[in-house]
Amino acid sequence: MNIKILGTGCPKCKTLEKMTREVVEKNRIDATISKVEDIMEIMRYGIMSTPALVVDEKVEIKGRVPSLDEIKKVLMK
Repeated sequence: MNIKILGTGCPKCKTLEKMTREVVEKNRIDATISKVEDIMEIMRYGIMSTPALVVDEKVEIKGRVPSLDEIKKVLMK
């Protein structure tokens, strides 16, 4: 699984990255997590408001910080 956290480095983006890493580690999910901070690359996903969670090139969550449970549901489906 390829996970991308889209965000320019704001506190919400850092929170989403931290929470996503926590869910992956706790649930032993086989995933590669990367942080995308380049605004042009973020815009290619059609994101106008960060942070965003992209799983295998599909935008799953955007514009807000979800709960740990919501991240887990997205990653476990």
